[in-house]
Amino acid sequence: MTRFIGLAGILTISWSAVFVVKADVTPITAAFFRAAYAIPVLLVLWLLVRERDQRPPGARLIAVGAGLFLAADLAAWHHAIDLIGAGLATVLANVQVVLVPLAAWIILREHPSRLALRVAPIVFVGVVLVSGLGRSDAFGRDPAQGIFFGALTAVFYTGFIFLLRVANRNHLAPASGPLLDATVGTVVGAGVLALFDASFDIAPSWPAHGWLLAIALVSQVAGWLAISYALPRLPAIDTSVLLLLQPAAAVLWARLVLSETPSTIQWAGVAVVLAGVGVFAALSNRDPATA
Repeated sequence: MTRFIGLAGILTISWSAVFVVKADVTPITAAFFRAAYAIPVLLVLWLLVRERDQRPPGARLIAVGAGLFLAADLAAWHHAIDLIGAGLATVLANVQVVLVPLAAWIILREHPSRLALRVAPIVFVGVVLVSGLGRSDAFGRDPAQGIFFGALTAVFYTGFIFLLRVANRNHLAPASGPLLDATVGTVVGAGVLALFDASFDIAPSWPAHGWLLAIALVSQVAGWLAISYALPRLPAIDTSVLLLLQPAAAVLWARLVLSETPSTIQWAGVAVVLAGVGVFAALSNRDPATA
Protein backbone atom coordinates (compact mmCIF):
# COMPACT_ATOMS: atom_id res chain seq x y z
CA MET A 1 0.00 0.00 0.00
CA THR A 2 2.85 2.39 0.81
CA ARG A 3 4.35 1.88 -2.65
CA PHE A 4 0.94 2.55 -4.23
CA ILE A 5 0.60 5.82 -2.31
CA GLY A 6 4.10 6.79 -3.40
CA LEU A 7 3.29 5.91 -7.01
CA ALA A 8 0.13 8.04 -6.94
CA GLY A 9 2.14 10.95 -5.59
CA ILE A 10 4.80 10.59 -8.28
CA LEU A 11 2.27 10.52 -11.11
CA THR A 12 0.59 13.59 -9.61
CA ILE A 13 3.76 15.69 -9.47
CA SER A 14 4.67 14.59 -13.00
CA TRP A 15 2.20 17.26 -14.20
CA SER A 16 4.15 20.05 -12.49
CA ALA A 17 6.26 20.98 -15.52
CA VAL A 18 3.15 21.28 -17.71
CA PHE A 19 1.54 23.59 -15.14
CA VAL A 20 4.71 25.71 -15.00
CA VAL A 21 4.71 26.17 -18.77
CA LYS A 22 1.00 27.03 -18.77
CA ALA A 23 1.45 29.57 -15.94
CA ASP A 24 4.03 31.43 -18.06
CA VAL A 25 5.62 33.32 -15.15
CA THR A 26 9.26 33.76 -14.16
CA PRO A 27 11.03 30.85 -12.41
CA ILE A 28 11.25 32.49 -8.97
CA THR A 29 7.63 33.67 -9.22
CA ALA A 30 6.45 30.11 -9.87
CA ALA A 31 8.56 28.69 -7.04
CA PHE A 32 7.32 31.28 -4.53
CA PHE A 33 3.61 31.01 -5.27
CA ARG A 34 3.70 27.22 -5.56
CA ALA A 35 4.76 27.12 -1.92
CA ALA A 36 2.82 30.15 -0.68
CA TYR A 37 -0.53 28.90 -1.98
CA ALA A 38 0.11 25.46 -0.48
CA ILE A 39 0.85 26.61 3.07
CA PRO A 40 -2.75 27.42 4.20
CA VAL A 41 -4.00 24.02 3.07
CA LEU A 42 -1.07 22.17 4.63
CA LEU A 43 -1.49 24.13 7.86
CA VAL A 44 -5.14 23.08 8.17
CA LEU A 45 -4.26 19.46 7.44
CA TRP A 46 -1.47 19.54 10.02
CA LEU A 47 -3.69 21.11 12.70
CA LEU A 48 -6.05 18.14 12.33
CA VAL A 49 -3.29 15.69 13.26
CA ARG A 50 -0.78 17.78 15.21
CA GLU A 51 -1.23 15.69 18.38
CA ARG A 52 0.41 12.79 16.53
CA ASP A 53 3.34 14.91 15.40
CA GLN A 54 5.99 14.18 18.03
CA ARG A 55 9.01 15.40 16.09
CA PRO A 56 11.62 17.30 18.09
CA PRO A 57 12.61 20.85 17.03
CA GLY A 58 15.78 19.53 15.40
CA ALA A 59 13.83 17.30 13.03
CA ARG A 60 11.55 20.19 12.12
CA LEU A 61 14.54 22.40 11.35
CA ILE A 62 15.92 19.71 9.06
CA ALA A 63 12.59 19.70 7.20
CA VAL A 64 12.77 23.49 6.84
CA GLY A 65 16.30 23.05 5.51
CA ALA A 66 14.95 20.58 2.96
CA GLY A 67 12.56 23.33 1.86
CA LEU A 68 15.48 25.68 1.23
CA PHE A 69 16.93 23.07 -1.11
CA LEU A 70 13.52 22.76 -2.79
CA ALA A 71 13.40 26.53 -3.39
CA ALA A 72 16.76 26.39 -5.16
CA ASP A 73 15.70 23.21 -6.97
CA LEU A 74 12.49 24.77 -8.28
CA ALA A 75 14.22 27.97 -9.36
CA ALA A 76 16.84 26.04 -11.33
CA TRP A 77 14.26 23.61 -12.72
CA HIS A 78 11.95 26.37 -13.95
CA HIS A 79 14.92 27.97 -15.72
CA ALA A 80 15.69 24.60 -17.32
CA ILE A 81 12.07 24.20 -18.44
CA ASP A 82 12.23 27.58 -20.15
CA LEU A 83 15.50 26.70 -21.88
CA ILE A 84 15.09 23.04 -22.85
CA GLY A 85 11.41 22.16 -22.35
CA ALA A 86 9.27 20.55 -19.67
CA GLY A 87 10.01 16.92 -20.49
CA LEU A 88 13.78 17.10 -20.90
CA ALA A 89 14.20 19.37 -17.86
CA THR A 90 12.38 16.83 -15.70
CA VAL A 91 14.54 13.98 -17.01
CA LEU A 92 17.66 15.94 -16.05
CA ALA A 93 16.32 16.66 -12.56
CA ASN A 94 15.90 12.97 -11.89
CA VAL A 95 19.57 12.18 -12.26
CA GLN A 96 19.17 12.42 -8.47
CA VAL A 97 18.61 8.65 -8.48
CA VAL A 98 22.35 8.24 -8.99
CA LEU A 99 23.31 11.29 -6.91
CA VAL A 100 21.54 10.10 -3.74
CA PRO A 101 24.09 7.31 -3.05
CA LEU A 102 26.88 9.80 -3.73
CA ALA A 103 25.31 12.20 -1.22
CA ALA A 104 25.18 9.38 1.32
CA TRP A 105 28.89 8.80 0.64
CA ILE A 106 29.82 12.44 1.20
CA ILE A 107 27.54 13.11 4.18
CA LEU A 108 27.16 9.74 5.90
CA ARG A 109 30.48 8.22 4.80
CA GLU A 110 28.65 5.33 3.14
CA HIS A 111 30.97 4.17 0.37
CA PRO A 112 29.22 4.01 -3.02
CA SER A 113 28.93 0.61 -4.64
CA ARG A 114 30.81 -0.52 -7.72
CA LEU A 115 27.45 -0.49 -9.46
CA ALA A 116 26.88 3.20 -8.69
CA LEU A 117 30.35 4.10 -9.93
CA ARG A 118 29.76 2.15 -13.15
CA VAL A 119 26.30 3.52 -13.86
CA ALA A 120 27.04 7.18 -13.11
CA PRO A 121 29.22 7.75 -16.22
CA ILE A 122 26.55 6.12 -18.42
CA VAL A 123 23.88 8.42 -17.00
CA PHE A 124 26.05 11.45 -17.54
CA VAL A 125 26.62 10.43 -21.18
CA GLY A 126 22.84 10.46 -21.51
CA VAL A 127 22.75 13.95 -20.02
CA VAL A 128 25.20 15.14 -22.67
CA LEU A 129 23.02 13.62 -25.40
CA VAL A 130 19.95 15.37 -23.97
CA SER A 131 21.75 18.66 -24.68
CA GLY A 132 21.41 17.90 -28.40
CA LEU A 133 25.19 18.22 -28.92
CA GLY A 134 24.75 21.71 -30.33
CA ARG A 135 22.83 20.47 -33.38
CA SER A 136 20.31 22.78 -35.03
CA ASP A 137 17.49 20.25 -34.63
CA ALA A 138 17.85 20.09 -30.84
CA PHE A 139 14.67 21.04 -29.01
CA GLY A 140 14.82 24.03 -26.69
CA ARG A 141 15.60 27.73 -26.71
CA ASP A 142 19.13 27.11 -25.38
CA PRO A 143 19.72 23.38 -24.78
CA ALA A 144 23.31 23.78 -23.55
CA GLN A 145 22.33 26.30 -20.88
CA GLY A 146 19.30 24.16 -20.11
CA ILE A 147 21.65 21.27 -19.31
CA PHE A 148 23.50 23.49 -16.83
CA PHE A 149 20.32 24.44 -14.98
CA GLY A 150 19.08 20.85 -15.23
CA ALA A 151 22.26 19.65 -13.53
CA LEU A 152 21.82 22.24 -10.78
CA THR A 153 18.25 21.03 -10.38
CA ALA A 154 19.45 17.46 -9.87
CA VAL A 155 21.94 18.54 -7.20
CA PHE A 156 19.38 20.58 -5.24
CA TYR A 157 16.70 17.90 -5.72
CA THR A 158 19.10 15.37 -4.20
CA GLY A 159 19.53 17.60 -1.14
CA PHE A 160 15.77 18.02 -0.79
CA ILE A 161 14.97 14.30 -1.04
CA PHE A 162 17.82 13.37 1.29
CA LEU A 163 16.94 15.89 4.02
CA LEU A 164 13.18 15.31 3.84
CA ARG A 165 13.74 11.60 4.38
CA VAL A 166 16.15 12.22 7.26
CA ALA A 167 13.75 14.72 8.88
CA ASN A 168 11.04 12.10 9.31
CA ARG A 169 12.98 8.84 9.28
CA ASN A 170 13.00 8.20 13.03
CA HIS A 171 9.64 9.75 13.88
CA LEU A 172 7.12 8.84 11.15
CA ALA A 173 5.05 11.94 11.87
CA PRO A 174 1.89 12.62 9.86
CA ALA A 175 3.00 13.54 6.34
CA SER A 176 1.52 17.03 6.55
CA GLY A 177 3.97 18.00 9.32
CA PRO A 178 7.32 17.59 7.54
CA LEU A 179 5.80 18.81 4.28
CA LEU A 180 4.44 21.96 5.94
CA ASP A 181 7.85 22.70 7.44
CA ALA A 182 9.57 22.07 4.11
CA THR A 183 7.08 24.28 2.28
CA VAL A 184 7.68 27.10 4.75
CA GLY A 185 11.38 26.70 4.02
CA THR A 186 10.59 26.88 0.30
CA VAL A 187 8.70 30.17 0.71
CA VAL A 188 11.58 31.62 2.72
CA GLY A 189 14.16 30.44 0.19
CA ALA A 190 12.17 31.64 -2.81
CA GLY A 191 11.51 34.95 -1.05
CA VAL A 192 15.23 35.50 -0.56
CA LEU A 193 15.92 34.63 -4.20
CA ALA A 194 13.16 37.06 -5.25
CA LEU A 195 15.09 39.92 -3.64
CA PHE A 196 17.78 39.43 -6.28
CA ASP A 197 15.40 38.86 -9.20
CA ALA A 198 14.16 42.03 -10.89
CA SER A 199 11.66 39.97 -12.93
CA PHE A 200 9.88 38.57 -9.85
CA ASP A 201 6.13 39.26 -10.17
CA ILE A 202 4.36 39.74 -6.84
CA ALA A 203 0.95 39.98 -8.55
CA PRO A 204 0.65 37.60 -11.54
CA SER A 205 -2.42 38.07 -13.70
CA TRP A 206 -5.16 35.55 -14.46
CA PRO A 207 -4.99 32.78 -15.71
CA ALA A 208 -1.44 32.51 -14.36
CA HIS A 209 -2.87 32.46 -10.83
CA GLY A 210 -5.05 29.50 -11.77
CA TRP A 211 -2.08 27.46 -12.98
CA LEU A 212 -0.05 28.45 -9.92
CA LEU A 213 -2.91 27.26 -7.72
CA ALA A 214 -2.91 23.99 -9.66
CA ILE A 215 0.82 23.55 -9.02
CA ALA A 216 0.29 24.29 -5.33
CA LEU A 217 -2.76 22.11 -4.70
CA VAL A 218 -2.09 19.24 -7.11
CA SER A 219 1.69 18.97 -6.88
CA GLN A 220 2.86 20.57 -3.64
CA VAL A 221 -0.09 19.44 -1.49
CA ALA A 222 -1.62 16.26 -2.94
CA GLY A 223 1.43 14.86 -4.71
CA TRP A 224 4.03 15.64 -2.08
CA LEU A 225 1.74 14.61 0.80
CA ALA A 226 1.63 11.14 -0.73
CA ILE A 227 5.39 11.14 -1.34
CA SER A 228 6.16 12.52 2.14
CA TYR A 229 4.10 9.71 3.63
CA ALA A 230 5.89 7.04 1.59
CA LEU A 231 9.41 8.51 1.69
CA PRO A 232 10.45 7.57 5.26
CA ARG A 233 8.56 4.27 5.13
CA LEU A 234 10.39 2.87 2.11
CA PRO A 235 14.06 2.04 1.55
CA ALA A 236 15.95 4.89 -0.14
CA ILE A 237 16.39 2.92 -3.35
CA ASP A 238 12.64 2.15 -3.56
CA THR A 239 11.93 5.86 -3.29
CA SER A 240 14.42 6.63 -6.04
CA VAL A 241 12.85 4.02 -8.33
CA LEU A 242 9.41 5.52 -7.79
CA LEU A 243 10.76 9.00 -8.46
CA LEU A 244 12.13 7.70 -11.76
CA LEU A 245 8.55 7.41 -13.02
CA GLN A 246 8.18 11.20 -12.82
CA PRO A 247 10.45 12.06 -15.77
CA ALA A 248 9.03 9.24 -17.88
CA ALA A 249 5.50 10.54 -17.33
CA ALA A 250 6.60 14.18 -17.71
CA VAL A 251 8.10 13.46 -21.14
CA LEU A 252 4.80 11.85 -22.17
CA TRP A 253 2.66 14.77 -20.92
CA ALA A 254 5.02 17.30 -22.55
CA ARG A 255 4.65 15.50 -25.87
CA LEU A 256 0.87 15.12 -25.67
CA VAL A 257 -0.08 18.45 -24.06
CA LEU A 258 2.71 20.84 -25.07
CA SER A 259 3.68 19.19 -28.39
CA GLU A 260 7.36 19.17 -27.43
CA THR A 261 9.43 17.35 -30.04
CA PRO A 262 12.99 16.52 -28.92
CA SER A 263 15.49 15.57 -31.61
CA THR A 264 16.56 11.99 -32.22
CA ILE A 265 19.79 12.55 -30.28
CA GLN A 266 17.86 14.03 -27.36
CA TRP A 267 15.45 11.08 -27.35
CA ALA A 268 18.50 8.82 -27.27
CA GLY A 269 19.77 10.78 -24.26
CA VAL A 270 16.43 10.33 -22.50
CA ALA A 271 16.61 6.59 -23.15
CA VAL A 272 20.19 6.35 -21.84
CA VAL A 273 19.38 8.32 -18.67
CA LEU A 274 16.23 6.35 -17.89
CA ALA A 275 17.89 3.03 -18.73
CA GLY A 276 20.93 3.84 -16.61
CA VAL A 277 19.02 4.78 -13.49
CA GLY A 278 16.54 1.96 -14.10
CA VAL A 279 19.30 -0.66 -14.26
CA PHE A 280 20.94 0.85 -11.19
CA ALA A 281 17.67 0.72 -9.25
CA ALA A 282 16.77 -2.81 -10.37
CA LEU A 283 20.16 -4.33 -9.58
CA SER A 284 20.39 -2.49 -6.28
CA ASN A 285 17.03 -3.91 -5.23
CA ARG A 286 18.03 -7.43 -6.25
CA ASP A 287 21.39 -7.35 -4.49
CA PRO A 288 21.58 -4.71 -1.76
CA ALA A 289 25.24 -5.53 -1.18
CA THR A 290 26.08 -3.93 -4.51
CA ALA A 291 24.11 -0.77 -3.83
